[in-house]
Amino acid sequence: MDFLDYAFMQRALLAAVLVGITAPAVGIYLVQRRQALMGDGIGHVAMTGVGLGFLLSTSPVWMATAVSVLGAVLMELIRWYGRTRGDIALAMLFYGGMAGGVMFINLAPTGSNANLTTYLFGSLSTVSQSDVVSICLLAAFVVLVTLGLRRQLFAVGQDEEFARVTGLPVRALNLLTAVTAAVTVTVAMRVVGLLLVSALMVVPVAAAQQLTRSFTATFVIAVAIGVAVTVSGTITSYYQDVPPGATIVLLAIAAFVALTVLAAPLARRRARAAAQAGPAGDPAEYSIPATVPAARAAGDEVGV
Repeated sequence: MDFLDYAFMQRALLAAVLVGITAPAVGIYLVQRRQALMGDGIGHVAMTGVGLGFLLSTSPVWMATAVSVLGAVLMELIRWYGRTRGDIALAMLFYGGMAGGVMFINLAPTGSNANLTTYLFGSLSTVSQSDVVSICLLAAFVVLVTLGLRRQLFAVGQDEEFARVTGLPVRALNLLTAVTAAVTVTVAMRVVGLLLVSALMVVPVAAAQQLTRSFTATFVIAVAIGVAVTVSGTITSYYQDVPPGATIVLLAIAAFVALTVLAAPLARRRARAAAQAGPAGDPAEYSIPATVPAARAAGDEVGV
């Protein structure tokens, strides 16, 4: 436990815990909506914010937050109103964001390729006290949204038409989800890196789904996996002198593989038990319903 003697490791571990909580908490809604790669796109856009932060001598974290939120809003507007093919417009936004970040960092008096690398892949030693304060504030926002509006976000993710019929502000909730994902990217970029943050949003959720189909249980297990891999990855990075982002993502993938292998016998046992018990209802009612009645039933089943 000698790593706790160093202030930079204390800051890095606190940031890692917050990242482990927030990334899967947002990721579960992105996976539900089949937007698993949104975090990757926002990460590209956030690079422009980092570059502007260096160029203007302001906080890269807050500048990246502002640019990421703007990029997330533009993504939603393109999805709603874009006349150009959505994938083409989004590709231009993604790679334009990355190009802007590289350009601004190299134009900045204090910018360098080393600065670029720490934001792309994460770094333990560069997490400052001000970064920790910013990360704590942003993480609090993410937790409030993902927990406080979980019923509404779940309903929109399951069936937008049904949610609209029930009176939910679907577009506002979709926009809020995108903004929350953007904030999560900036929370995670100091530890995991902008290029790998999307993996931490998606992989723990996918791993948790190997054990359960309940939304609430998936949420809890995914967050537990997220915290476990970020903390263990940060400690491993300290002792082995390897990039923290890559270490954390590889540990998350290892957790997914392990849970997939362990869950296979359990799934077969459940299938045999269900076959012996006879048909007790449509399985879709207990998993991911695709119809309006099933979505209504799932809202009670998953306990959101």
